[in-house]
Formats: sequence, structure tokens, C-alpha cells
Amino acid sequence: MTTFIFDVLQDLQKSKTSFSELTFVLPSKRAGVFLKHQLPQVIEETLFAPRIISIEEFVEELSELKSISNTELLFEFYNSYLQITTEGEVDSFETFSKWAQILLQDFNEIDRYLIPQKHIFGYLADIEDLKHWSLEEPITEFVKNYLIFWHKLFDYYNHFTKHLKANKMGYQGLIYREAAGKIDTYIKNNTKTQHVFLGFNALNTAEEIIIQALLENNLAKIYWDIDKVFIENKLHDAALFTRQHKNKWNFFKNNPFEWITNNYSEPKKISIFGVPKNIGQAKYIGTLLKDLEKKDAALQNTAVVLGDENLLIPVLNAIPNTVNALNITMGFPLKSIPLASLFDTLFNLHKSNSKSFYFKDIVKIISHPFIRPLFLVDEMDYANILIETIDSNNLVYLSVKRLKEMAPHSEAVLDYLFSDWNTSIEKALNNCFKLILAIKESLDKNTESQLLSLEYLFRFNELFNELSNLNSTHKHIKDVSTLYSVYKELLSSESLDFQGEPLEGLQIMGMLESRVLDFETVIISSVNEGILPSGKSNNSFIPFDVKIENKLPTYKEKDAVYTYHFYRLLQRAKNVFILYNTEADVLTGGEKSRFITQLELEKIHEINHQIIAPQVPIIEPSLTVVKKTEDLNTALIKLASEGFSPSSLTNYMRNPIDFYYQKILKIRDHNDVEETVAANTLGTVVHNTLEDFYKPLIGNLINVEIINALKPKIEERVGYHFKKEYKEGDITKGKNLIISEIAKRYVLNFLDLEIKSLKAGDVIKILAIEADNDVQITIPELDFPVKLRGKVDRVDECNGIIRIIDYKTGKVDQNQVEIINWEDLTSDYKKFSKSFQILAYAYMMQQSNQLKLPIEAGIISFKNLSSGFLKFAKKESSKGKKMTLITEETLAAFEIELKNLILEICNPQVDFTEKEV
Repeated sequence: MTTFIFDVLQDLQKSKTSFSELTFVLPSKRAGVFLKHQLPQVIEETLFAPRIISIEEFVEELSELKSISNTELLFEFYNSYLQITTEGEVDSFETFSKWAQILLQDFNEIDRYLIPQKHIFGYLADIEDLKHWSLEEPITEFVKNYLIFWHKLFDYYNHFTKHLKANKMGYQGLIYREAAGKIDTYIKNNTKTQHVFLGFNALNTAEEIIIQALLENNLAKIYWDIDKVFIENKLHDAALFTRQHKNKWNFFKNNPFEWITNNYSEPKKISIFGVPKNIGQAKYIGTLLKDLEKKDAALQNTAVVLGDENLLIPVLNAIPNTVNALNITMGFPLKSIPLASLFDTLFNLHKSNSKSFYFKDIVKIISHPFIRPLFLVDEMDYANILIETIDSNNLVYLSVKRLKEMAPHSEAVLDYLFSDWNTSIEKALNNCFKLILAIKESLDKNTESQLLSLEYLFRFNELFNELSNLNSTHKHIKDVSTLYSVYKELLSSESLDFQGEPLEGLQIMGMLESRVLDFETVIISSVNEGILPSGKSNNSFIPFDVKIENKLPTYKEKDAVYTYHFYRLLQRAKNVFILYNTEADVLTGGEKSRFITQLELEKIHEINHQIIAPQVPIIEPSLTVVKKTEDLNTALIKLASEGFSPSSLTNYMRNPIDFYYQKILKIRDHNDVEETVAANTLGTVVHNTLEDFYKPLIGNLINVEIINALKPKIEERVGYHFKKEYKEGDITKGKNLIISEIAKRYVLNFLDLEIKSLKAGDVIKILAIEADNDVQITIPELDFPVKLRGKVDRVDECNGIIRIIDYKTGKVDQNQVEIINWEDLTSDYKKFSKSFQILAYAYMMQQSNQLKLPIEAGIISFKNLSSGFLKFAKKESSKGKKMTLITEETLAAFEIELKNLILEICNPQVDFTEKEV
């Protein structure tokens, strides 16, 4: 396969052109690398290399203006805006930047296409006048200001461009306009320089004037790369621009149009694959490369062209490990590296000028992989200390002062992260510089990953230097929010370059980088509507009809540009693989591209079109099983000797794996910060308040007066226990205030229930509060001791019957403390766990001879207080008689089930098997 560049060089060689005197002008710098590489294949003697430049470099040279970045343009434009706009009507820089970006794009288009500026801006102002025409007087202030804005557009343009030209600066359009104006002078001064333009397609008006002037003065040759199939079909958009140039340029009336080739009709193997999702496309590219490697191990003439450049990282991860030579023309976006997420979080945190910071933001920052090492001081991890202190004390909002108290040896780092960001922009930027320096000092420079981190830091240091220069030069950044928007603008255009040999092995590039280049095997991804072509976008102040009137490009012309690039890739290729996403998505492209349909309808080539089913491994759901080893059995013996609690036994009933994690491995749920008081905290507060009230009454009969005397203490005791349990959490507002009031109401309602019971004639004597039980039981089948332990919330005597009472702040119904068959007691956690717990308490107290049978045991549910004391009941059948007294016979039956459960837990042959909860 011969390439377009090689064909051009051969043609120049045949015409005995002196290469040393040539200036090659190309659409991109990248094409110049390939041209330089192919020169020795044509030239047989030693000579000085020709000059090879991009069109942007050429017009900069002509215009004598230096191109500046979009961000710098924005600042320069704001200077002009401030000088023209009345003081009271000035937008802040942040507000200005939102509409100025669009206006700068319009300035750019107007200048590139050499549209008379005053005419078009006056035309736009007149349109807006007509839109807001009204007989009503006076017009509102808002409409008046809106119309003033449109009438000032030409003034903004005029002042801004004069300022730029005076300082020898410009944006792309202005540079093109100036270059077109100076082409005659350039021709007079460069009568012997020969120019070769190659690979161009869509030219703006300024480019057309420049190239035509050089052609007509015999100072240039131009080589087009268009196929006969496209140019002869008047409806084919791939040749939309070249047809116009061929028909309208005077030069081609007397000179040949070079070249119309016949490469597209050559036999090609075209395969189209519909693949679900973007990651699916990336994975399938990896599969295709693996297959291609078998035919050409070096993949020397193969290119992967990414329609959507966001696919770069997934594609890099999918490339087979056997691919050694690889060149990536796109940079790795700086916004995608871990350091960018750190500064994003910091800017977002400081956008609001607050003296205290939300704990999740603090934890996110100090846990960041670049920040965590800064908190390691003398082998102490102060980041961990900070996180644990925040969690254990329920600190939702923290000041810098409090953070320093918690980590006194990390004050400098905490200052960089949290202090003085809103004092001044200089201090905010200074904090960023100090932070970068501190991270640099903490890195171990000897490892490859750390060297990459140093590269990240260097690029961010450059970025903040640019920010600092812009701020010191223009002084338009007034707050952190504006600083953040400028930072994001700079960051979006920055990338890290990949190292690689540009002419060897597999080439990975974006669609625009493929201009002028030819490959034998091409893989094109994301060939979907909205990506290839990009479709409609209305990011302009100039209406569609005004664009057509002034011959400005619309979405139709932009789509034709993509059509040309797409078909150009196919022209000389022999193997073409086109991938599209079958899952249409508003954000990641629509249905398959019209290019695919067009290829199929042309019927020039045989096309293999397949839908690739996703290769998703089927993972059969399986329950975790933990085999009981010797060490595990030893741990169980130790646990049994320490004591099983009723709650741990019901935990085993619910799910043996949870029991294994919590009781054997000692894995506890992490105590996260409770922004809203958790249910267990509420339960603890209520329990502890009632313990305070009733413990002094142990051994005494209670009466209405005693209970009434407790009511005034509710506020103080509930507040005290919230302070103790909820630590520094705030219960003075929001949901937490409601929950604290609920806790007080629970206690008050309970006391009212007690009074109601006493008034009804009940005689109640308090026997025990929060009674500890620790009893050893004998199980003949086990050759080691087994203990039961637990706390009973309350034991009292009511009308001569001893009652064991368990408090529950959740809702419990009567049917949850009833049982028909003893065998069911340990089989169904949801139905019988409450019954099991209260029977276990009764059994322990009976075993320790603390009470005489018969007794009653049950639950008082604070969410179901109207039901009063919910007694355990044994029923003969679902509608049979209830036995609420717990007798020797009841506990004997319970003991059998209890021992069977413990035997199962301790049985070496019964593994811990997960239950579906």
C-alpha cells in the first residue's frame, strides 16, 4: 500500500522539484512526522531537509500575531469589557466567563470567514430589537439592559481586537483575518519560496484567499486527497468541500485538479460490529488486536481511531500484553489523574466561606492517597487518629482549631488544606503550592509509580503557576469560586503526553490526528450518531438563518468534515473494522451512525455486519461456607467458656456466618458518624434513663407519687445520656431534635403506663434493674464448660407474680412472643427470636436461683405501649388456649432447644453455612 504522502513526494520528485527550497504546509503537526519519515524513501541524495509546518504555524507567521490560550483570551476580553461597560452594569468575572466563552467562539468564526464585523453585529442587534418590539412604554429595565448588550457587541469586538493586535496577540480567527490581509506583502517578500499544501479539505475563507493567492503567483502547489467515487456523486458529503474548491477556484479553470484517486473502489475487507456499551467496544478492540497479531506481530500498519476519546483508558487496558510497540497520539487528560480529584475536593470545600467543615469532606481529603502520607509523623498515623476521633465523637462539623487539637503534629498540613483559603486568592494559591511541595517531599523517588507521581506534581505546579500569573497580571479573580472555574478551564485543556516511537507499531489516535495519514488496517470505534458525526450543537449567539445568510459553517458543514475524515481513513485501507455502541444513550451517543447505513447502501464493498453478544461470565450465586478447623473449634471452646449471650445465639439463628464474623473473628461494624441519631443510640438513651430512675427503687414498692416525681427529671436525664452516647453530635436542630423529643416522650409514656397500672390496683415491687446473669450449664455431649451471660432490663413483682421485662424501642406485637411448637423456637429468627431471648433470661435467672417459678416474662415495646406488657405465651394450637406462666415444664422444654442450638454451634462436623437473609 502506498500512502498519500508518498504519492505526493514521488510526484514532486518526478517534476524535478528541489526539496530543500520547499515549505510543506500540512493540516497538523503529526502529519509532518510521517512526511519527514518518508522523504528518504524518495530522495536518493543528501540535501537540506525542506521546511515542514502546520497551517496554524504558517498563518501565525503571516499575521505576525502570537496565538494565546482560551483562558488568557478570557482575561484579556474582560479587560476590554470593563473599559466599555458602565460601572454599575459590570458582571463579575465568573458570570462574564459563562457568556464570553460563546461570544469568543462567534468572534473566531466571523474572523475565520472574513465576515464584515459591523454588518453582522448590527444585524444581530436589529433582530433582537424586532423580537422585543412593543408599543408599551416604557420597556422594563431588564429588556433595556438586554438590548444594550446586543448593541454593544461590535464595540466589544472592536476594542478587544485592537487591544490584542496592539500587543501582538490573537485568537485563531483574528490571526487568520490578519494573515489573509497580509498575504500580498508576504508574496512580494518571498518570491522564491515554493509552498506545497497537501491533505486539506474544509477551508475557511481566509485559508482559501491565502492558498489561491500563492497558487496564482506560482508560489504553491496543492494536493487534494479525494476519491473518484465521492467527487462524482454530487450528494456525497465526503467531497462537499473539494467539489466547491474545484468548481469555484479560478486557478483550476486552467490548471489540473490534483488528485482524484481511485483507491476507494479497490477490494476491501470491511467488518462492522455492534457492541453493547463503551467498555464492550474497548474489550472487543483488544480481541481484534489479538487476532491481528497472529498475521502481523508488530501491527506495523495498524491504527485504532477513537471516535470518542474518552475510550482511551479502557482501550489501553484492553490491549494484549504481547503488543510491544505502541504509539498514542492523544495525551492523557490531566483531569483524569488522582491529583485532580484532590484539588476538586479542596476547591469545592472552600467555595463557601465557612469556618467549619463537613466531616465527610475532611475524611475524603485526609484519606486521599497523596495526602495520607503527610500525616505520618514518627510512625504515628494522624490521619487515622483524626478519622477515629471524628467517628467516635460524632463530629459532623469541625473547625481548623479542633482539627489541630486532634492532630497537633500535623498543624502545617492542616493549614495548607483548611486555613486561609478565603483570606485572599494569593493565599489560596500559596496553599496549593505548599501542598504540592509537601507531597513531593513525602514521595519515595526510587519507584516507577512515584516517578509518575512526580510528573503529575510537576504538571500541576505548572498549572498553578499559570493561574498565579493570570491572577497577578489581571486581578480579576475575586473569590475561590471564580478561581475554581478558571482552574477547571485550564485543567480541561491540559494533558500528559505518552512516550512512544511515533512511527513504529500500533497507532492509537483521535479522528483529527488521522488527517493525511494512511493505514492498511484501521479499527474505528464509537461510530454512533452524536459522535461520528457529532451532530447539531447550538453553542452560538448567531442564529442558524444568519449563519446561512453570511456563509458561516453550520452543523451540516461540520458533519461533512467528519464524513470526509471517516471515508479518507477507508480510502487506502485493506482491512477495516468499524465498531458502534448498540445501547443508544443521550450522553454517550445515539443509534448507529449514518456512515454505517451509507456504507451498506453504496454496495461498493461486501460488508460483514455482526452484533456481538456481551461475553459476561455467569456467576452462580453461592452461599458462604466456613469449614470448622481445629483452630476454629478451639476458638468456639474459648467462646463457650466465656459465655454465650441470648443476642449472640439469636444472631446465629439469623445467619451463622454473621455469628462467625462477629464472635469468632471479632469483626465489628465500623462506628460511622451518626449525622442522624441511630435507632440503637435512641434505645440506649431510653434504657439508661429508665435505669437511672428505677435503680434507686430496687427492693421497694412503687406508687403514683414516686413515679410522678420522676417526670421533672426526664429532660435532664435524657439530655445527659444523649451527651454521653451521641458525644458531640448536635441534637438541637433538625431530625435529631425530633428524635431527642421522641426519647423524652417514650420515657414519659412509659411512666404514664406505670401510673395507669398502679391506679388500676396493681401492686408493683422492683426486684432488679439491669441485672447481670452469668451461669454455667451442663451439656453432657460436650467435654468443656458452657456459660450463658446477659443483662435483664427489669425484674419486678406485680400482684405476687414475678415478671422479667425486656424493653424494646422498636415495634413488637403480641404474636412475636408466642409459640406453638418448641422445635420452631430456633428455626425462624423473625418469628421467634424475641421469645427465645426472654426465655433465655428466665432460664438464666432460674439456674442462678434468683427467682421462684412460676413467673411471667415479656416485652414492653415503646412503639406499642398501648398493648402494655406483652407476655410470652405457649399455645396448644394457632387458636388454642394461651399459657402465659413460665413453669419448670416450660423451661425444661426450652432447655432442650437451647442445648441443641449450642450443640450445633460447637459441633465440629457442622460448618458455618450462610443463610439467605
